[in-house]
Amino acid sequence: MTVYNLGSINADHVYAVPHLPAPGETLAATGYSIGLGGKGANQSVAAAKAGARVLHIGAVGPEGLWAREALAGYGVDVSHVARGTEATGHAIINVDPAAENAIVLYSGANQTLGAAAIGAALAGAGPGDTLMLQNETSVQVIAAQMAAAKGMRVIYSAAPFDLGAVKAVLPHVGLLVMNEIEAGMMRDGLGGLPAVDVIVTKGARGAEWISVGAEPLFVPSFKVLPVDTTGAGDCFIGTLAAALDAGLDRAGGMRRAAAAAAIQVTRKGAAQAMPSASEVDAFLQG
Repeated sequence: MTVYNLGSINADHVYAVPHLPAPGETLAATGYSIGLGGKGANQSVAAAKAGARVLHIGAVGPEGLWAREALAGYGVDVSHVARGTEATGHAIINVDPAAENAIVLYSGANQTLGAAAIGAALAGAGPGDTLMLQNETSVQVIAAQMAAAKGMRVIYSAAPFDLGAVKAVLPHVGLLVMNEIEAGMMRDGLGGLPAVDVIVTKGARGAEWISVGAEPLFVPSFKVLPVDTTGAGDCFIGTLAAALDAGLDRAGGMRRAAAAAAIQVTRKGAAQAMPSASEVDAFLQG
């Protein structure tokens, strides 16, 4: 089967800082790097390295060919990654010595996709395939509608969190993924969690899969010494999507996802830090 991903593609500008800046504070960075990022690109790379066939739906700017080529280098099908006139999206990421981060996003080309592009990309999709979505692109609702109508599994990462966007996509979603802060905002906005399967990620404490009419499934995280937590949630979700696509059950998929995220946070960067399926196998066996 195939994992389709309507997802952002960003240039990640990563600054190592002595601490996360306070309002009005100017800090001297102790390090700098640039690489492929964006929640969408990160999830596509994670899923591809986990063994899934991944087709990315997205856009880059005229200077963004390197990002498209980087995705392809990780084994992602980029035949539906457009190259337009709007600048490629980018992120300014500050990372402190404890591996915590603060991120500012510029959407750029990620907001330029239209319904026709989604229809063309999903033309060959059907039941058994998966669509991943996040809140960093345009036309999420249209894509979710199309995918649900085709009988696809729809996995939606509600980040960056926007209650209106979430409410619009929810009727077409099979699995909603949020962190604890986002889940709290969801509960405040809706008076509770929606009646769909929900995964709440809890950072170093693990993740919980909540299903209507079933006992919650909690999977603890693996204990590691983190270097950079940027992209850890994307690693978890992309690996989980690949695991479910391969036929694993909830518990098995969550365990592989937790292992992949544990490996990923011990490396610097986002997309380039995603582990391979063989690395996850070795980690779980060790």
